[in-house]
Parts: sequence; C-alpha cells; structure tokens
Amino acid sequence: MTTERNWLITGGRLIDPAQKIDGPADLLIIDGKVAKVGKSAEWKSSIPADCQRIDAAGCWLAPGFIDLHTHLREPGYEYKETIESGGRAAAAGGFTTICCMPNTNPINDNRSVTELIIKQARQAGAVQVLPVGAITKGSRGEELAEIGELLEAGCVAVSDDGRPVMNSQLMRRAMEYAKGFGGLVIDHCEDLNLSAGGCMHEGAVSLQLGLHGIPAASEEAMVARDLALVALTGCRFHVAHVSSAGSVRMVREAKAQGLPVTAETCPHYLALTDEAVLGYRTHAKMNPPLRGRGDQEALIEALADGAIDAIATDHAPHAAQEKEQEFDRAPFGIIGLETAFSVCYDLVRRSLLTPARLIEALTASPAAVIRSSFGTLPAGAAADLVIIDPDEDWVADARRFQSKSRNSPFEGWTLHGRVLLTMAEGRIVHGEADLGRQPAAAGGGKAKRS
Repeated sequence: MTTERNWLITGGRLIDPAQKIDGPADLLIIDGKVAKVGKSAEWKSSIPADCQRIDAAGCWLAPGFIDLHTHLREPGYEYKETIESGGRAAAAGGFTTICCMPNTNPINDNRSVTELIIKQARQAGAVQVLPVGAITKGSRGEELAEIGELLEAGCVAVSDDGRPVMNSQLMRRAMEYAKGFGGLVIDHCEDLNLSAGGCMHEGAVSLQLGLHGIPAASEEAMVARDLALVALTGCRFHVAHVSSAGSVRMVREAKAQGLPVTAETCPHYLALTDEAVLGYRTHAKMNPPLRGRGDQEALIEALADGAIDAIATDHAPHAAQEKEQEFDRAPFGIIGLETAFSVCYDLVRRSLLTPARLIEALTASPAAVIRSSFGTLPAGAAADLVIIDPDEDWVADARRFQSKSRNSPFEGWTLHGRVLLTMAEGRIVHGEADLGRQPAAAGGGKAKRS
C-alpha cells in the first residue's frame, strides 16, 4: 500500500456510468481526491510538481467497485477470513467499498459489534467497510434487534443474511421500523420448510447425484412474501443473491408497480449452472444453489436491462477442512471478491452485456441501493478507482489469492480481463509496488499486472 496521494492517470478509457462518461480521459488526483477529469494537456498548470504519473493506455479506468454482500467472518471466525484479509481480497478484485453481513460471532445485532467492525476496518486501511446489522437478535428470527441503534451506529442496512426471517409479522415490523429510520432491509429469501435438508438445486442433476434438492420455489415463495410486505409498509427493500427466473419475474413486476425494490445477483449464478456440482464439487455448493440454464439466462437478461440492479459477490470464505467432506455435510458458500470482475467480463466478451452496464452494476447501481456517494469520480470525490486491462488473460489460482480461504469454483479457470491496480482515497491498495512511476512531467510506465 502506498502513501502517495497525488497522481496523474493518463491514456485510459474512463467508464463512469453515473456521469455518463465512456471514453478517453485523464484523471488528476490531489491529496487523495479527484481534482480534474478530461484532457491533461488543458490543465498542465494545475499538475503539482510532485505528482506521479500512471500511463493507463489500453486499460479501462473506472470508479472503485462496491460489493453489497460480503462475509468477512470477523469477529468470531478469523480462521476463515479477517477484516484485513477480506479487505486485501476486495482490493485485489477492484472493490473499494464492501458491505459486510452480520453473521459473525457475536452476531452484529448491537452498536458495540458495529463499532468494532468499523474500528477494525479503519485500522486495516485497505478499503471502506460498511457494516450490515442484523434484523433480529442473534439472527434467530424471534425478536427484533435495535434497528434504529444499528443504523445510527453506522450500518447501511439490516439483514439476517444466511437465515431468512420466517415470521411474516416480525418481518413486517422490521420493515416498519427500518422505514422510520430511512433504512434498507435486505433479505435472504428462503422458505426453510421447502428447503429443509436440501444441499443443491432440485432438478435432474440432484436426481442423478442422489442429493436432496432445494426447489426454486423455496426462494420464490419468500420473495413473493417480502414484496407483499413492501407493498404494505413502503419500506426500501433489497433482494439478496437472486438465483431463479421466478424471482426475476416478481422483481420486474414489483418495479413496474413502483415499489421501492432493488435486487442483486452474483457472478456464480451468471457463469455456472447446477451441472457444476457434478463430481460432488463442494466448491460449487452455495445457498441459494446454482440453478438451471433457464434461470441463468433470465438472470443475464435481467442484469442487462436493469431489472437486477447490481452484481454482488456473496463472498463466503470457509476453511479447507470444512469444504473437504461429504457434499451434504459441507457448508454453503464460496469466495468471489478476486474473480468477480473477470467472471462477469465474459458476458461482455459474449456481447450479452455492454462494458458500461457491467461497470454500472459494480459501481453506480450498488451505490444507489445504499444511497452512497461512492461509485463515481467527479471532481471533489475521493479517488476510489480501479485500472483494468481488458485484454489480459490469467489463470485463477486460489493459492495466490489474498483471501485466507480457497473455496472458489473458478479454481484453474482461464479468465479474461484483469484488475491491475486499485486505489482507495488516492492510495494504491492493490498493484505492484513498482509501476515504473516517474514525475508527471517526465512521463511514466503503463500500470503493470499484480
């Protein structure tokens, strides 16, 4: 991590959907903030003498990515991930802001845990960490947590992620309280009665493998319930990790009705189907599970047209010994921060998504969900940004990841498009220490791969 905060980035293609910018542009950063955007030849006199230059020719320059759905495991499960290691993994993937879910130990259901997470993240210093508080005490679904206290302490939303709030009356009250504080409710949509005992998507593959399946109706029944409660309460609501075509259809209908609803999906649902489980691959086990081809196609279409707002990773680290056991005994979850962009960039290469829409789903759209000023690079904004080489191929090797865990379904894949450099408030938090930097007036080398 560097301490320099004055930079001139030249020669790149700036993609900033919030400002409707997509084209050649230079960026001047002074004291960690964006000072100028445009053609550096027009503001030479504004460039400080100590400014360092990065030549981004052939690269994309974009606002730092925002992940609405990350599991950092600290406090309580530091053997899987810590705020520090998760922050490094985020930076390696181009993320400069991550929202961490509350299923820690203790659960983030009170001010003290929220403040601990914020303090630890500040000390780690890699990226911005925004806590998500629990909806219910202990995420047990029995009694509401102090939602107002959590939001006042710094939580950007409330969720019992990993556990659905099965009690509809309790969820109604949660939405009413959250609305009173201007808060956002995020739900892990799952009917536990329908999914009980399941470990993968219910379909032909589960039948072939002899594994108990989780029907798409498990997710869809709870999405329908929650959307009905949104219509009743008017609370802002976000559907986590959408995996099924039926959920997509209901989100579309809710938006058409003007309900305050947003939704995310994850790279693994866009790139994989339940066939990835063949061979009893526990690194392809997550909840909700990978579903069929029709669901995948519906998700891609919805992401392209904006029915699904954002791409989130649902980064869920687990230790090797936890994943290396019988499929039905292994925990749900995969890591995803360091592969997210490249996995989704394949949709651009296949002309299923435009570059601008991909970047929007990683920046401006998630920023809008949490009502954040991040995700864009106007003059005066914090210099949170990422430089990407869209032409570089690389092999996913989990042994070299920054995350403490290795449970990636993309291990060994050749991926396209690579994050070369990530800045947070003008500090390089990911990238080679030697970028061939020289004083701006003397030129400089192109950003190199990490």
